[in-house]
Amino acid sequence: MNDILPYRAMAYNNAWANHRLLTACLKLSQDEFTAKRTGFFPSLRATLNHILIIDHFYVDAMEGGTLGPAAWADQEPCPTVPALKEAQAAVDRRLLAIVEALDGAGLQRIVSVHRDTSIQRERLDRLLLHLFQHQVHHRGQAHCMLSGTSVSPPQLDEFFAVGEAPLRAAEFAELGWTEENIWGEQTR
Repeated sequence: MNDILPYRAMAYNNAWANHRLLTACLKLSQDEFTAKRTGFFPSLRATLNHILIIDHFYVDAMEGGTLGPAAWADQEPCPTVPALKEAQAAVDRRLLAIVEALDGAGLQRIVSVHRDTSIQRERLDRLLLHLFQHQVHHRGQAHCMLSGTSVSPPQLDEFFAVGEAPLRAAEFAELGWTEENIWGEQTR
């Protein structure tokens, strides 16, 4: 296994989980999407928008941008699930592009993260792991909130087992992916 493969696999798994969760959320009424729920954030809309804005914050930094705290100037930039699904897919594609362009030295690259009053300097590998953990944490909260609605939450705890490739083939086709995109020569 090369140094980049785990990061590439995590980025694809992250985008796939977002796709699955937001596709399920498309079945919600707007009232269910905005209803007050128990969690770190008070609704599915707030929780899922939080994931989006923090992704914008970190992905922009990884791209060399200076967006910084302006990323969360609007805490809920996407009022509806369709808007959120589109915006999340766009930032997920940006993250995939970052990871796809990496080589071993790229993981060691120092990223400038523009904070409110300072610039944090962090290695890219550590920043990626932080972002993946943030995503998993808040998607789990949204998953739990979704279980209190009329929509059954999708399974999100899978990680591309070889024998389960046929089970995700339709979703991969929707996303324009193949198993080779993730694993390269190591699909067997």
